[in-house]
Amino acid sequence: EKKEEEPRQHALTQSSNNDAFNKPFGEMLNSYFALQTALVDWDTAKASAAADTLAALMGKVPYDALKADTTIIATAKSFSENITADAQGLAGDNSIEEKRHSFYTLSENLYSLIRTVHYDQQVIYHDKCPMAFKDSEEAYWITNSKEIINPYLGKKHPMYKSGMIGCGSIEDSIDYRTAK
Repeated sequence: EKKEEEPRQHALTQSSNNDAFNKPFGEMLNSYFALQTALVDWDTAKASAAADTLAALMGKVPYDALKADTTIIATAKSFSENITADAQGLAGDNSIEEKRHSFYTLSENLYSLIRTVHYDQQVIYHDKCPMAFKDSEEAYWITNSKEIINPYLGKKHPMYKSGMIGCGSIEDSIDYRTAK
């Protein structure tokens, strides 16, 4: 007597990292995006609050849950510590300009962290503002959208107002979703 085989179920998406890592990492990224939005809006109070949230959520990411060797885990933890310190520093910065300088350092560390852990839940873009500081110094940030919304020039720039909100370019994209 032949038994009919049940059709196999296929996972819609499979991450190289488990949910125990992906969920808190995604929440931490969302807090970074909230910080970015606060800087776009020139809201120093919201930026400080978002930076505090980012620092707290960064501490909850379980790097030991990564499916990686000890060197990668140690590197990820090092970037995480730097990001936490950057976020705490940003929260304590007084001016929007100081906060944006801290945001730049934080963004670069977060970009490196995402590349280290091979976060594969969404595409991350590495964007550049060519005139972030003193109209001549470039700075970078990360986003999950192809649309340029510049956190360095924002909506209320003293000279440009919101005219430079779209100034910048995508320099890189990170997409580990299919690299399994």
